[in-house]
Amino acid sequence: MASTTLSSAFTLLSRPSTSPSPTASLPRSSLAVPHSRRGRRAVAVASTATESPKILELGDAIAGLTLEEARSLVDHLQERLGVTAAAFAPAAVVAAPGAGGAGAAEEEAPVEKTEFDVVIEEVPSSARIATIKVVRALTSLALKEAKDLIEGLPKKLKEAVSKDEAEDAKKQLEEVGAKISIV
Repeated sequence: MASTTLSSAFTLLSRPSTSPSPTASLPRSSLAVPHSRRGRRAVAVASTATESPKILELGDAIAGLTLEEARSLVDHLQERLGVTAAAFAPAAVVAAPGAGGAGAAEEEAPVEKTEFDVVIEEVPSSARIATIKVVRALTSLALKEAKDLIEGLPKKLKEAVSKDEAEDAKKQLEEVGAKISIV
């Protein structure tokens, strides 16, 4: 209800006064016209059969407000209901893609990678046993799991480790002849 009331208030208040009447084609009986006061324009609103008299009365009261009064009403409703007018704006308007331009790209600093994966790319057949020993030392894998790991390469040995730990594992595995990459 609050969103409908706020949306109606924004719609009614944002209509230009020089535009032709949007209700010219509607029968006179379907129009609800608020009382016109000095310095204010009357706005006709089409009603539907499902609107309650209370809603129509609220709509009429809101339509009769000055811009200053409407702003105060919006502020009051935002504070009382804990919402913002931006919550009722279409998502395309709020977060238009590319709206920031080059300035937004400059503001975002590149995020430095803190987690790395150690990938065994290749193990020569002459270095298989030594590589299995190093793999077991670096991980808690049993002999069979370590052997299965170095078959069917490339495979990840360690995931989401620090840069130092990844460099250390790479150094140990390259010393025994394995080709390693850090991703």
